[in-house]
Amino acid sequence: MNSKGKLAELKAVMLLQDKKYKLDEVNYTCRFGEIDIIAENKKHIVFAEVKMRESNSFAKPREYVDEIKQQKMIASAKLYLASHPTKLQPRFDVIEVVCDDYKIISIKHLENAFQLV
Repeated sequence: MNSKGKLAELKAVMLLQDKKYKLDEVNYTCRFGEIDIIAENKKHIVFAEVKMRESNSFAKPREYVDEIKQQKMIASAKLYLASHPTKLQPRFDVIEVVCDDYKIISIKHLENAFQLV
């Protein structure tokens, strides 16, 4: 991951912590793929994908979380939950980070961006 990507993930972690989420894992990796952030609030265990794009990009960052990426995240989340049981409801979020060079212009937390199918 490049330094812009690391900056985007750091800002996403800070955003979730500001919202009082408890951080469980960052860059969880398994045989199915990777989940950028795993965090909890009172009701949900959240599996979040951080997507960063330049401000002049033709598409929004969330549009890069395609069906293949979603399926990899779902499989990874199921594996995580098998070894980390919880009563919390799983949720899949996307955190969009838009930047200009190394300056973050906006960060948006999209809750429940996609669902288990």
